[in-house]
Amino acid sequence: MADVPIATQTAPKRVDRTGTGFRAALRTAPGATLTLAFAVPAGSIAALLLPAAVAGSVDAVVRGDSATGPTVRLVAVLALGLLAGVLAEVAGPGLAADLTARLRRRLAVQVTDLGTGARNPFAAGDVTSRLVGAAPDAAGLVPSLLGTLGALVTSLGGIVALALIDPWLAVGFLGGLLPGLLVVRLFMTRATGLFTDYQVVQSGLAARLTDALAGARTIRACGTRDREITRILAPLPELSAAGHGLWRAQRNAVAQVLLLAPMVELTVLSIAGWLLVEGRIPPGQLVAAAGYAALGLGFLEQVEALVGVAHARAGRTRAAELLAVEPAGYGTARTLPPGRGELTFRRVSVRVSEPGRDAERVVLDGIDLTVPAGACVALVGASGSGKSTLAALAGRLREPDEGEVLLDGMPVTRLARGELRRAIAYAFPRPVLVGADLAGALAYGRPGADAETVTEAARMAFADDFVRRLPAGYATRTQGLALSGGEVQRLGLARALVQDARVLVLDDATSGLDTVTEHHIHEAFRAGLAGRTRLVVAHRATAAAGADFVAWLAAGRIKAIGTHAELWSDPTYRAIFTTRTPDPNTTR
Repeated sequence: MADVPIATQTAPKRVDRTGTGFRAALRTAPGATLTLAFAVPAGSIAALLLPAAVAGSVDAVVRGDSATGPTVRLVAVLALGLLAGVLAEVAGPGLAADLTARLRRRLAVQVTDLGTGARNPFAAGDVTSRLVGAAPDAAGLVPSLLGTLGALVTSLGGIVALALIDPWLAVGFLGGLLPGLLVVRLFMTRATGLFTDYQVVQSGLAARLTDALAGARTIRACGTRDREITRILAPLPELSAAGHGLWRAQRNAVAQVLLLAPMVELTVLSIAGWLLVEGRIPPGQLVAAAGYAALGLGFLEQVEALVGVAHARAGRTRAAELLAVEPAGYGTARTLPPGRGELTFRRVSVRVSEPGRDAERVVLDGIDLTVPAGACVALVGASGSGKSTLAALAGRLREPDEGEVLLDGMPVTRLARGELRRAIAYAFPRPVLVGADLAGALAYGRPGADAETVTEAARMAFADDFVRRLPAGYATRTQGLALSGGEVQRLGLARALVQDARVLVLDDATSGLDTVTEHHIHEAFRAGLAGRTRLVVAHRATAAAGADFVAWLAAGRIKAIGTHAELWSDPTYRAIFTTRTPDPNTTR
């Protein structure tokens, strides 16, 4: 990625776009969803039939009748319950896995589309937490809800069955159930908030750890390991508080339910015993009343299932926050007008928000700049002058807050995604090699590029020699490959060349090279890319001197435009470069 400032902003409005509801489940995994939708009610039906089947067997034995029929019915009910349980155990995890994969893909696409500009308010560690943790939590919503709804239906069925046996049984049961429903309601409200807090703190920990891993060499060089560990683990008290709060809420809910359940069951059994003594119900119905009372209380005893629902709701909220941020849209134009890559920045401005500041900081302020077709233009300026931000605007890696960017007279916002990526190629100071092997990594921006194209690009970037010295050459696997920073930069340059784009943007893409190699590469580019438009973010005089002209940026504005030799007479311009900068008259 280019070195574009990462802006922070207020968390976006929560909008549910996770695609983890029932409709999405049917589209994603229809087989598992339908199986689970069958298994849950089948399990409820089996549970509700079981006490009646047992009662039938008991009454048959008491009356001295044949128990064959009641026994067959009892076995059938048990078989239905077993089948429903097995199907639910298989379909539930399968559905959650499919929904997790779907949601993670959507989140990954969203993060890629947002990029690193102001549109993405989330830190890398936070995004990782949402991908790794929130996605599977959110994907468990449908299985958790189905399980909870099944328990609710079973409980309601148990209450109805008690009323059918005798209304007084239902009255006695409901007298103890209402306080239990209040306990469950309070627990769900409390648990959802605590799970959300827990996941937010986890994201903070992940963000701190990601920063530390990125700066591992600096931490080791400065000997600040212990201090960094303390910084990373600073949110642990908050995490512990949220975790203990959740545990206390669950403990209190379970304790209250466990105290309430025996009282309700005892009440129902007392009423059933009185009805039996009065001759209003047979012995089997006493057994059935005990079973239906247990089923009616089943919803209150589903605290673990309710925890799963709360967990899923919290994960869904976290995923929805990321998906609610609108990425930049692309146009529909699939063909650029004829041209050789004239790049025009028309009154472009970029502002960013920063922590602790009420006003936005201006990064670019009304820039007007035309890069002629086929020319090489260097962007020069002190750190923070807006060079990389301006370069990022060309390929829409960053969107301007005002103004527009045109390529051969067409606004880049009108181009379709694929056409824009084919038209403008980038090389960065810290390229990442994406691909199974080096050949695939170099052709990553132009799938299907032949071996000759890849090899020629590597030669121009002075990477062919060291690649061929590797054990497998261009077939060398990228995973675990140990290369120097300069070697990786040369491969990044080669990857950009393979794209054969109208415009080549080099964002400090040779900073890791020695001056001799850098000079050779710029000479090769000048000869081999004649007529190709190049925009170069230059931190070294060699890169600026090799350009057709220089755009000198200061405080987000263009201070001057001219050749490197012409600008060299200004001491402020010379101060941008190091004291070892070669004279522009000898470096071209």
